[in-house]
Amino acid sequence: MESEMRSIGEMARDSGLSVSALRFYDGAGVLVPAWVDPVSGYRWYGPEQLEEARLLARLRRAGMPLADIRLVLAGWSSENTDLVRKLLQAHLRRLELGLSDARVEFSTVRALLECRENPMALLRTDTVRLAVSAPELAAALDAVRFAASTDPELPMLGGVLFDIEGETLHVVATDRYRMAVAQAGTTGHGGPRVQVIVPSPLADAMRALLSDDASVQLTVDGDRVALEAGDRQAAGQRLHHDFPDYRRLVRLPAGHRALVDVPAFRAAVETGSVRVSEVREQDGASCDLSVLKVAGDGTVCVCEDGDDGQGDIAVNREFLLHALAAGARDQLILEFGAPTAPLAIRRTDGEGTFSMLMPVRLEN
Repeated sequence: MESEMRSIGEMARDSGLSVSALRFYDGAGVLVPAWVDPVSGYRWYGPEQLEEARLLARLRRAGMPLADIRLVLAGWSSENTDLVRKLLQAHLRRLELGLSDARVEFSTVRALLECRENPMALLRTDTVRLAVSAPELAAALDAVRFAASTDPELPMLGGVLFDIEGETLHVVATDRYRMAVAQAGTTGHGGPRVQVIVPSPLADAMRALLSDDASVQLTVDGDRVALEAGDRQAAGQRLHHDFPDYRRLVRLPAGHRALVDVPAFRAAVETGSVRVSEVREQDGASCDLSVLKVAGDGTVCVCEDGDDGQGDIAVNREFLLHALAAGARDQLILEFGAPTAPLAIRRTDGEGTFSMLMPVRLEN
């Protein structure tokens, strides 16, 4: 039997669906293996299921809901072409209506932007110089760099925001699905608030200079941003874009706070149950999820399959692991709000450095 069939790994390779996705679709009853070994639990797929798997992958890339995909696959296998055609046409109409609505909303937003002055713009004639503790700036960059975007369609997020106000330098990065904020103390700047976006490659070059336990000088001169550490310097052009108002984004309602032992919790996340995101929320691609809940004794645990409950929160597992590493502490505080509110990951020794992960909606 096995010689005529594909293992789950072979099916993943030939269909373009990941192994995790195939497991999910099996559990959801959308693409059930032709045979499961009762001893090993290995899944085996029949030759005719490859076409269905490829069709499933295409429909998911087009954003079709699973409920409709089930009907399409049923119609496909029974050669009910009329049903399949009607379902495709109905989904296409939904997409066209959604795009039309989005165009109207975007036009309104653009009009508002044209009428609004940018309060964060730094005049090219302004020059700002300040001293920053090298260890503090290094720790701040390490805490936020993982959250910077790599999406070429969003160049304003392709760097690290340096927000200088009084004697504090706030360092911020976000890719829309996660945000990280840290801070470092400064001296020498007594002027108004200044914000400048440092491109990610330049931020990395600056971080490479921060090896000594000393003070470094940060200079913003018009378009140019420079960091000097002794006789070494990293300098380049700042990004001329508007960064989101992060202060507004981090105003979260009070939630349940739980202290976690990071090594043990990280191990639980790495080995625990994984789901596959079935919504096109994160750059149009499926992602592995960890579903978290707060137990009755106040501890945080990773939910097993089928163990979801009200108040649980699903987050991108890779992003969660990155945030735990960036926290750089053996103990961190996880702050849970509603399932639709961001998960905040905070240090125990101060509120100035933290990260947030946007939740991912689990599809029923």
